[in-house]
Amino acid sequence: MSREVLLTGFGVRTAFGSGADALREGVFDGRPAFAPITRFDTGPYRTGLAATAGEAVPLHESLAKTATAAIGMAGLPARADAAVLVGTAGDFASLTRFWRAEAENRGTPGGTGQTVPAWQAEALAGELGARGPRLAFTNACVASATAIVHACRLIASGRVDIAICAGAYLVEEENLAKFGSGFALSRDGMVRPFCAGRSGLLLGDGAAAVVLESADSARRRGARALAALTGWGAACDAYHVAKPHPDGAGLASAARQALRRAGDPRIDYVNAHGTATKANDPAETRGLRALFGDRAEAVPVSSTKSTTGHLLEAAGVVELVITLLALRDGVLPPTAGFTEPDPACDLDYVPNRPLRAEIRRAMSVNAAFGGANTALVLERA
Repeated sequence: MSREVLLTGFGVRTAFGSGADALREGVFDGRPAFAPITRFDTGPYRTGLAATAGEAVPLHESLAKTATAAIGMAGLPARADAAVLVGTAGDFASLTRFWRAEAENRGTPGGTGQTVPAWQAEALAGELGARGPRLAFTNACVASATAIVHACRLIASGRVDIAICAGAYLVEEENLAKFGSGFALSRDGMVRPFCAGRSGLLLGDGAAAVVLESADSARRRGARALAALTGWGAACDAYHVAKPHPDGAGLASAARQALRRAGDPRIDYVNAHGTATKANDPAETRGLRALFGDRAEAVPVSSTKSTTGHLLEAAGVVELVITLLALRDGVLPPTAGFTEPDPACDLDYVPNRPLRAEIRRAMSVNAAFGGANTALVLERA
């Protein structure tokens, strides 16, 4: 028998700061966090803008801080028998130069072992004293969402009672160069998802962690459920190494899995992947239309990357926390910077201003290079 999965704690940090109130004052207010990057010389690159949170710190420090906050909110005991699942970069070797230089500047040089993705999960589990399985997921922009999907599977099947899922990304030179060389970065310093005038994405700092557990575990501990994670899905359309399937087939497939699992097709809000790139936004719109059919235009959809930037491996978990706040606060975060609508993107994108709405069930979707897609359904507990 499948067990209910509850979310009992979270920690989050973006360019707006740490905690839920920072998100409310930034993301939910529709205030973009983009500013000049100061942590390295951006002269060689196509843009010098990103949503950064000040000084760059090693990823494991960001993971540890947000996971510690999540554990504190959930009231987990010390050395809990919990799984640790982390979404992180799969190409750490290419990031070694930057992070080693940063560590040397801080007087805390690290070893080569810290560039192995699995080290992030192992180090986080060790710091938290968590004694369950440790896993790292490296499938790019759905990495932390995939960690959550897998944690739900482990809990629902009875293999673990508690899982700590986390992800982090901090803006650095390698990805700024890569996305710039692919002409994916915004030319006007704004991220305008689903708009006719959109010109691309901007990167952003982000880290978050959530505590998931079975309903029985939460009941035994007397823990307060913030929401139920009732549906999850993952799919790969394998259409192209970088472009999504034009009809959003992979996204629609992952979302259908999540809705089947949730046992109810009704969704009151979607936190979209919404990268503001030419290929992603129409494909995502078509995928959501295929998913919702005649109801599509009645379902509010917004992209919070318009304020936080693209958080890469951390996008899934940070955007799940944003979706959780929307569910609990009854406020939908807007798609900031929205101007002229694109005829190929014809849904309700909550333009520019937050929208008050009583919602019971919300979905967060993410996509990544290689055709990977995830969908997570949150419901009021």
